[in-house]
Amino acid sequence: MRFKHSLFPALLIGLSLSVIFSDAQAQSANDHTHDIPSLLQKIQSSAQKMEYAGTFVYQQANQIRTSRITHVIHSGTEIEKLEILDGIPREYIRKNADVTCYLPESKTIQIEKNVTQEVFPAFLTSNVTNLPEYYSIKKADLNRVAGIECQTYLFDPKDTYRYGYRLCVEKNSGLLLRAQTVNTKNEVIEQIAFTQLSIADIDRHKVKPSFQQTGHWRIENLTVQTNINSGWIVKSIPKGFKKTREMKRLIPIVATSGSEHTPEQTHQVIQMIFSDGLAAISVFIEPYGNHRSEGVLQQGAMTIMGKRYGDYWLTVLGEVPVAAIQQVMSSIEFKPK
Repeated sequence: MRFKHSLFPALLIGLSLSVIFSDAQAQSANDHTHDIPSLLQKIQSSAQKMEYAGTFVYQQANQIRTSRITHVIHSGTEIEKLEILDGIPREYIRKNADVTCYLPESKTIQIEKNVTQEVFPAFLTSNVTNLPEYYSIKKADLNRVAGIECQTYLFDPKDTYRYGYRLCVEKNSGLLLRAQTVNTKNEVIEQIAFTQLSIADIDRHKVKPSFQQTGHWRIENLTVQTNINSGWIVKSIPKGFKKTREMKRLIPIVATSGSEHTPEQTHQVIQMIFSDGLAAISVFIEPYGNHRSEGVLQQGAMTIMGKRYGDYWLTVLGEVPVAAIQQVMSSIEFKPK
């Protein structure tokens, strides 16, 4: 399941389905194989070009998160509001590739530019046409999600470096309504799905920020330099994964003095993103600090590995099996320009 590996983590509830095909159904699935490229493009474009508003639930292992998304197109500008409804309140307003994050608890506004759209239901990346090389894609059963009929498609991985997926797509528009990540036992290990959804005729006032009296809030500009060449490389990436972005973030470090908040310096983080069009792996490189523990953490489909590399700390994360994360981590090197 695609994660937003930047300001935001991505979002996914486990309903174990067993899909049983008769010979006739299997033949029908094969008949639709030639439609796969257009299907993938339709899933990708519908989330960007349609107007919709709904609530979706994400489950990763024993963690559940509920969010509300509103997506409109106004004068050619894509505007999206994402509200996190559980835990600490926060809200994201995206206008094309610029994102403003409202953190009411700390009265902070974070601004980040040149952000890629990777939030459900728009987590397919630009190289979706290559997916049939690495997944066997089949048309499966009809289903219903949030009261809306949808068509299920199965994505079975052709190697051990990625998980399988079940995508349930609204029949007419191609909008993704549910995405499940499954392991080699065909068990659902993550899921993200709409529980309520309205399509078209969305009130554009609903994409305005919920917080109006923000004149005294602290503003943090999260500087992002894109298309950089940092000198860091990954020599051995799993087959099918391609680097889609490399960027440098300068994150303010804020010191508190009484009631004053004064930015003293910035914390530099290099990020590289690799994707096969469906799954993604992110590499983060930052200065080494104390109180870091090397190791691997798995939760649901997410695998995170941290390791020291001289004066740097490396973090590799992705919704892929451990073998893929280990391969990437063991092949990270710095090649001076």
